[in-house]
Amino acid sequence: MLVKSTPAEQRTVLHNVSWETFEALLRDTGEDRGSRFAYDCGTLEIMTPLFEHENPKSNFGNFIIALAEELGIEVRSAGSTTLKRKISKRGIEPDTCYYIQNELAIRGKETLDLETDPPPDLAIEIDITSSSVNKLGIYSALGVTELWRYNGQDLKFYQLIEGQYVECEFSIAFPLVSRNDISRFIEQSKNIGEIALLKSFRAWVREKIA
Repeated sequence: MLVKSTPAEQRTVLHNVSWETFEALLRDTGEDRGSRFAYDCGTLEIMTPLFEHENPKSNFGNFIIALAEELGIEVRSAGSTTLKRKISKRGIEPDTCYYIQNELAIRGKETLDLETDPPPDLAIEIDITSSSVNKLGIYSALGVTELWRYNGQDLKFYQLIEGQYVECEFSIAFPLVSRNDISRFIEQSKNIGEIALLKSFRAWVREKIA
């Protein structure tokens, strides 16, 4: 077992964890725990996020909802819902994720099963420190079309093409938005209040679509 602590995230990594043990841990710890799990073919990472991790997550979420509202697009927030598929022996709890293109397909559902339901269209991962599992591999195995990944300094957009993630400049779900656009507002979030930031972001979106 390896324990790694930082001001942003605390990680515990366990090896040789069976799928049955992973599912038992999910059941026993419940949905209200503060930690998040990532499981990759026997390796389980348990991450507890702290302030430096959680604040960007809040801003990303505000941006997604503002974009959807200004563009007149329906979304379904799935938060840190456990995404897993037994056949691939992989599972993850994203910082936050959304159904956008497939929102209608899961509208009204109270539970999510990736064995029969489509995966989220967009997931957001904040890794201030290096993860011990291959998160890109996990998300690709689950079929998540788009991934935004932020390390506290740099933001990268990925799209899933033939089972592999490829870096891209523009969002798939929101084509008018580039990686540089979101990066600029995330950088601003370090120096201004969240309400002022959101107002500025909304004004920018309205200008783009005018």
